[in-house]
Formats: sequence, C-alpha cells, structure tokens
Amino acid sequence: MPILAKSMAQPTLQRLPRATHTALVATLISGLLAGLLASSAAHARGLIRDAETESLIREYAGPIFSAAGLGSQNIKIHLVNDKSFNAFVVDGQNMFMHAGTLMNSKTPNQVIGVIAHEAGHITGGHLARLRSQVAQMKSTALALQVLGLAAAIGGSLAGVPNAGQLGMGAIAGGSDVAMRSFMAYRQTEESAADQAGMSFLNSTRQSGRGMLETFEVLANQLRGIKGINPYLMSHPLPQTRISQLRALVESSPYYDSEDPPELQYRHDLMRAKLSGFLEKPEASLNRYREDDTLAGTYARAIATYRKSGVDAAMPYLNRLIEAQPRWPYFYETKGQFLFESGRGREAIGPLRKAVELAPHEALIQIMLSQAMLSTEENQYLDEVIRNLKKALVQEPQSAMGYRQLAMAYGRKGDMAKASGVRRSFLARASLASAEAYFYEGRLREAKMMAKRAQDGLPGGTPQWLRAQDILDFKLPERKK
Repeated sequence: MPILAKSMAQPTLQRLPRATHTALVATLISGLLAGLLASSAAHARGLIRDAETESLIREYAGPIFSAAGLGSQNIKIHLVNDKSFNAFVVDGQNMFMHAGTLMNSKTPNQVIGVIAHEAGHITGGHLARLRSQVAQMKSTALALQVLGLAAAIGGSLAGVPNAGQLGMGAIAGGSDVAMRSFMAYRQTEESAADQAGMSFLNSTRQSGRGMLETFEVLANQLRGIKGINPYLMSHPLPQTRISQLRALVESSPYYDSEDPPELQYRHDLMRAKLSGFLEKPEASLNRYREDDTLAGTYARAIATYRKSGVDAAMPYLNRLIEAQPRWPYFYETKGQFLFESGRGREAIGPLRKAVELAPHEALIQIMLSQAMLSTEENQYLDEVIRNLKKALVQEPQSAMGYRQLAMAYGRKGDMAKASGVRRSFLARASLASAEAYFYEGRLREAKMMAKRAQDGLPGGTPQWLRAQDILDFKLPERKK
C-alpha cells in the first residue's frame, strides 16, 4: 500500500516529486480559488499513491461522473498527503482529495457526496468563470483580498495556527463593495454545485445523506472562525446552506438508501490502511486496539511494521491473507514490507500473487519489478520488462516505472553477445532514462539521453520519434 517515505524507491502510497504537482491548495470551502494559489500546504506535503485506495475511489466516482456526463473526460482524483478534511477541483481534468477526507468519512456515501459536489463545480464551469472574474478585478489589492479569504477559511479548517488571522490581514482595507459582489457570485455557485451533486446522486439512486453529514461537520468548523463578514464566505452561510441541502436530501426518493455491505467493508479497510500509514503508529494502534475486524487487524499490521519491523507485522498479515486469500492488497502490503526490509527475493511471491489477482494494477506491477531487479538475478529481466511495459500504458508519466525499465534494458544489453542486439537494448535503456528524466522535470538530462537513444535506434520508428519529441520539447514561455 502506501509508502510515505520521501524516497522515490517505492511506487505505492508514495510522495511525488514537487515538479509533478503545483497549484494544490484550498479547502472544500475555498476550493474554487485553488488554481490561483500555486504554492500551498498541499504542494508542500505532496501527493500519495496507493493502488487499493485509488481503486476504491474510482469505484465511488465512476457512476457520479457518468451521471454528470463526465465519463469520457478521464478525470483524475489525486490523493493529497494531508490529514485535514478537504477536497477541491482545479480544472475539468483533476480533482484533489485530502487523505483526511477518507480517514474521517465513516461511510462510502460521505465520500461519494463530496465527489458529487465537486463534479457539480466541473459541470458548472465554475473554475473557468472564477478565473475570468478575478482577471476582471480592477486592482491587484482586490485580487489579494480574495486570496487572503482563501487563506483565512482554508487555514482555519485545516487547523493551521494563526492562518486565519494571516488571511484576514490580507482581506482588511480593500474595496468592501467589490468583495461583497464577488463573494455573492461565489455563493450562488456553491449552491448550484450542491444542487447538481444531488441530481447526480439521484440519477445513480444514492442517498444525499453523506453530503449533508459532511457539510454539517464543515459548518460546525466554520462557526469557530471569528470576525469574517458573512458575505465574505466563499460558501453560503452555513445554516442557510445546511437548510437548503437538507431540503434537497430529504425530498430524494433515495434518502434511505444504504451503501452495499461489500463497499462499506472496503471503505473500512481503506480507512484502517490510511490510519496505519499516516498516523503515528502508537495512535493507530490505540485507535484499533480493541477492533477484531479485518480492518482493525490491517491497521495493527501496518502500525506494527512501522513501529517494530517486518517480522513483528507478519503474523497480522498472514492472518489477513488466511481470512481473505483472494484480496490482492493484503499480498501487496506483505510484499511491500518485505521489499522495504531488504528481502526482495521473499517479496516476489506475494507481489506476484497480488498481480495475478489484480492484473490491471500498474502500481503493484511496478513494485514487483523493483523487487525482482533488487535481486540482481537476470532470470527475472524478461518478466520485469513485460510487467513494466504493461504498467506504463496505465501510468505513462511514472518516472519510477521508466527508471526500472531502463535498468532492465541496460542489463539485457550487458548480457547480449551480438553487438547489434546490445546496441538495441542500450538504446531502449537510454530512451527509458530520457522518459524518466522528462517526467521528473529534468529536461536537460532528458534531451541528452534522448539523443543517445536516437543514435542506436532505427530512424522513423516509434521509439526514435518519441526521442525526437523529447528533443523538440520546449517549456512554454511565460507571458510578460
């Protein structure tokens, strides 16, 4: 599952390099200001990846996106390494959700309600109109007021000490009339997103109770923010909004609909997993101390590993696998712990089983390849290359995947006796290295390796043309 180490050696629940994510900021309250705030707490904390969590979120989002007419847009939901409750969109292709949103949501329906609301912002074109509104502001000072409002509300909800006061300092002293007009426009859009979200839930025969419960929590948090003019909130007044939303939810014919037990089971596993990895081990162990469910065992396995090492965690993992021998992510977690503990050869078995049970999980395929390469045994090279080529179809921007592929091709080249075969493998290794550098944002090194790849590839082939694409790439010039 997740790996939150700063090292890029692991592909799951890992922190992404800063070059791969910018403009990650805001809370559910100030989410539509996200695109305006490029350096943010979310940027600093980074994104995390986990096959199990991402699979479940896709299952939550799929019906909602289809109902919203967004099924063909290939919207990505990114998980932010932050334990606060938060979700936002920055464009029509990317939605961001804090890990805390998942950890604090007791039911799938609560998360689905958040996704439905954010989908309402996308279908309403709210972010594009927000950018247009800000662009039309008469002064830089007024734009800074809007950003200050985002900091005030966002910081308070996230529990950042003094963030609210800092934001309020930016708000003070500007054009109150213009700000009231701007925020009144924003309030209308938030209500529209609620209504759209409820229509998506109704279309998929799901209850809106989760959305209502979520906003009740946020309303309680907003009551702790002192000194903000009610018209300067980027959502309608909490009680007004709750009343409006409650009317929509209670009038739905699907109000009493419940989450399927299997979905709730997976949700509980996901929350336990995130707790085990993201909370302090002692906190997670205490939280699940008396929980004898599989979710409780999962959390204890992970927290025990982080506190006491792989051998102490193995009895818990073996118990999980014995109880659910067809669940791929228990094998993945076992393989991850073994691999991280320098036991790559032992990790291959459980990771192979995970890939067998979940053949479309690219992150697990990449981890299996890492474990195989760590043994330095050439017998695995063909399997590594097959797995990575398959994984990179789904994860075409995975620098780690390309880095591992370069290693495999390089070793194949070293093994080759015929000079032509050797030249071909080393050229492919250079191209894979170029891709890795490219997606790490290291353009100079990427171009150098792309040129080296072209020297060994037949001209006009797809690989040669891809190397040329990298050589031709130029960063867009900033507008003056």
